[in-house]
Amino acid sequence: MRGRYLVLGLAVVLAVVTTVLVIQSRNSQSTTASGAPVTVTNTRTVPGQASTDPGSATSAADPASTTPATDGSTSAESSAPATTAGADGRPASNVPMTKLAAGEKPPQFIIFSFDGAGSHERWNTFMDAAAESNSRFTGFLSGIYLLGDPAKNAAVYTGPGHAPGKASIGYGGPEEEIVTEVNDLNLAYSRGHEIGTHYNGHFCDDNLPGGNQWSTADWTSELTQFFTFMKDWKTLNGYTDAPDLQVPTSEVKGGRTPCLTGSLDTLIPAWKQFGMTYDSSIPAPYNGIAWPEKVDGIWEFYMPQVYSPGLGKMTTAMDYNFWAQFNGAQEEPETAPELQGIVKGTYEFMFDKVFNGNRAPILIANHFNKWNGDSFNPPALDFMKEKCGQPDVYCATYQDVIAWMEMQDPAVLQSLLDQAPVAGQAE
Repeated sequence: MRGRYLVLGLAVVLAVVTTVLVIQSRNSQSTTASGAPVTVTNTRTVPGQASTDPGSATSAADPASTTPATDGSTSAESSAPATTAGADGRPASNVPMTKLAAGEKPPQFIIFSFDGAGSHERWNTFMDAAAESNSRFTGFLSGIYLLGDPAKNAAVYTGPGHAPGKASIGYGGPEEEIVTEVNDLNLAYSRGHEIGTHYNGHFCDDNLPGGNQWSTADWTSELTQFFTFMKDWKTLNGYTDAPDLQVPTSEVKGGRTPCLTGSLDTLIPAWKQFGMTYDSSIPAPYNGIAWPEKVDGIWEFYMPQVYSPGLGKMTTAMDYNFWAQFNGAQEEPETAPELQGIVKGTYEFMFDKVFNGNRAPILIANHFNKWNGDSFNPPALDFMKEKCGQPDVYCATYQDVIAWMEMQDPAVLQSLLDQAPVAGQAE
């Protein structure tokens, strides 16, 4: 495996944790049980009222079904529209499900993901862009975005170690905003995009206890509540005339933890209880971009530590981390054009090194937030439009990339996984 690349792991992880924890939102601050202000890391933005500070709590139900997802096979060209559909009517995977010969170059996968996934405008902007090249992306849903004012006021959610109803992000808001979110999730799922979990209350080290302090039982509670909100959101909110959420809980196979918190030894047992198969949270214990690693049955798509030419240094390849490295995550809208150029240039650097190197999946990890004058969504959108659908390039979901990997001959797959990371240094 890549053991020889792990020597920098502790230093890298500490650097990532330092930069990822102090995330600010453009919305009003939430409060802890004691009333002290905390910062929020992702916000729901839909037409109408902005989300307010949190205030709801407990719920628990049976774990979600562990029935494996079924992914259809696909067309040969990424730019060609899918022509077949599965039993649920969703389009087939856009990934060509073919086996590589020994020594053959794999396709270049790009996996776009968005934490929180609560903006009507951004859902549709990126779905429209993806449709142009028959591409797919992943939305990691914050569960309390499905809880409207009635559920918030009734304290339906309880974060592990926190008072009922408290959270570090806002809830979903009035009924029309919750319905808009559900409709967006349904449309995205119907088009072949993936829905994963971003858990619920977004508790990090600025609002303890957070993911770094949680036990397996705590993560299990968080996931149990997440799947309960997916299944019972209408009942919990007291809504009688609202659409059904058409995303099966059994199709949620992975996610990203708030602030990239948590450890594999506490998380993996919780994931297995819900039949989850992958994660994309843990900061990579090496510099550069490499293929995912299977850890105790779970595919870990490590968050890569890459060199950014525009910043002139290493950074976690995620929107907030670019911002923190650029100006300490200060809201300076006048610098948006400069930061957009830095982010796009880093994406181009990542693509050049990987496409001409180890062909590992490229992770474009963002939020729907308009941080720093909207410094991050425009470069991600441009990158999607420019790269997706190029020859040998497939912008796909985590589940479809996993399906492609697992159909390869074991020796061929292992030769891919064993390749050295790239894009971890300037040259």
